Amino acid sequence: MSHYQWRPMRATDLPRVMAIAADVHVGYFEAEEVFAERLALFAPGCLIAVRSALAGEGEEVIGYTFMHPGRHGVPPALNTLLQALDPAADCLHLHDVALLPSARGSGLGRTLVEQLLQLCRRAGLPRATLVAVHASSTYWQSAGFVEDTQALLHGQDSLASYGGDARYMSRRLP
Repeated sequence: MSHYQWRPMRATDLPRVMAIAADVHVGYFEAEEVFAERLALFAPGCLIAVRSALAGEGEEVIGYTFMHPGRHGVPPALNTLLQALDPAADCLHLHDVALLPSARGSGLGRTLVEQLLQLCRRAGLPRATLVAVHASSTYWQSAGFVEDTQALLHGQDSLASYGGDARYMSRRLP
């Protein structure tokens, strides 16, 4: 029986992250330096999805996610360095999540949303944000996110880097 879970990311995971990104996010390239910077700036928001069989048999990396504090309405453009975390951050931005097809239906998505909301609370941030691509906005709506285009006064240009079907979404914490 397989067991699925999220664990903290390590720098040694980055080559596998790049391989998964190439498989899952065709057309949405980000350099390894972008991922390495996110890990260095906000390690609590960088997680690896793993499947393990029996205890002691190791793990199979089947996905990843990067989250970081940010400013509502200003998503970072695709494949850009942050340089530093925004001192005026008012949300936790889910920058990227990728799961291999073999991980879908495992419950990892629901668990990720729970962890995202817990991390928001611990960081004292009242909102979570993301950019939905690959026609995933329906999934995120089912997780409590709403399309938030009015918030994009200053972030419209960066949203364009994600393609024409990208949707900026947010969820306020209760």
